Amino acid sequence: MLFKIAIKNLIGARLRTFLNVFVTSISFFVILFISGMYDGMRQYAKQTTIDTEIAGGSYWHPNYDPLDPMSFEESHSPIPDNVKDLIDSEEAFPILVSQASIYPNGRMMPVIMKGIPPEQSIINMEGNNTDKVNPTKMLANQDEIEIPVLIGSGMAEKAQLKEGDTFTIRWLDSEKTYDAMEGTVVHIMNTENFKLDIGTIWIPIKTAQSMLEMEDEATYVTYNKNIDQLKNSGDWLHRDVNYLISDIEAAIEADKPGNQILFIILLSLTAMGIFNAQVLSIFRRGREIGTLMALGMTRSRVVGLFTLEGALNSFLATVMTVIVFGPILWYFGEKGIPLPMNYSEMGLMIAKRLIPIYSVGLILTTTILIAIIVLLVSYLPSRKISKMKPTDALRGKITA
Repeated sequence: MLFKIAIKNLIGARLRTFLNVFVTSISFFVILFISGMYDGMRQYAKQTTIDTEIAGGSYWHPNYDPLDPMSFEESHSPIPDNVKDLIDSEEAFPILVSQASIYPNGRMMPVIMKGIPPEQSIINMEGNNTDKVNPTKMLANQDEIEIPVLIGSGMAEKAQLKEGDTFTIRWLDSEKTYDAMEGTVVHIMNTENFKLDIGTIWIPIKTAQSMLEMEDEATYVTYNKNIDQLKNSGDWLHRDVNYLISDIEAAIEADKPGNQILFIILLSLTAMGIFNAQVLSIFRRGREIGTLMALGMTRSRVVGLFTLEGALNSFLATVMTVIVFGPILWYFGEKGIPLPMNYSEMGLMIAKRLIPIYSVGLILTTTILIAIIVLLVSYLPSRKISKMKPTDALRGKITA
């Protein structure tokens, strides 16, 4: 009986029903979108780093410290035999790291110069979701060029370089002697990884070994995913994925309280919006409540009727969110939002694109909490009005 009356009331007051449902639905959408964006910011950075840089893990020269460029000069040696076997089986590839300076358009810029095998296919610095050719392959078959160079779009913009441009590269070789040669940009890659995009130039590893006079040497070796750790890697250090993303994991863990506070703030703002819409609607229906009680409906049934209408509003809001805002959430979940600047320079561990992650926990928690809010703001005002005398309610003598 109450259900039929509730349905009739909702249909009879289409505009009021639409406004209540729309306010609840847009509140649902805002919480999901912003919370999902916040969660996805770090998670996408972590996955991007794995796909474009880390793969299954690495074996490092014992002196190598990626955060200390001064260690690069002493961070190279012949590759241990067991690690070299992985390279021979195409399950790993070596990288030789060195400091260098480049002189584009008459300016001096310090960079990290990395030698990488052009034929490697273990990582794709433009991301695994791209259909483009692996950018390192653009370094192959460039015999007519003295030093073929691969750079990121951020580096190209900062140095004002384009494909085909040449510039001087200056470096310190193993004999502590400065040398210089001309490098040519053969490809500008669009990578989602800020660390690869700015401050690094990539050249063929054979060229790097020859320039630095470090034949058959490397700084570290990156191996493929799903490869077991070697029992013996000589004096080289094994660094698995967990170690290599520990800084991002630490940032995610440190951000959890902030994420929870953000969720509470969003939920509070949502509760205020729903409260204003629902309470105003209920108090305007005081005469209707008085009429129902005058016709013999008990107070508990009146409260039950309005609470049921709130529950139906909550259900309709969920349906509206799926139908109206669902495609928007899906679009940003697939495409993401490109960032306009390099936030890694500000110490933020994020990728160049924000892709929201709508976890099952986030969706269920948000749905349940919003449903509870709607039920409460439907129950409490109707309970207050139902305690009034029917004659006062009919006359509109309602106090908040």
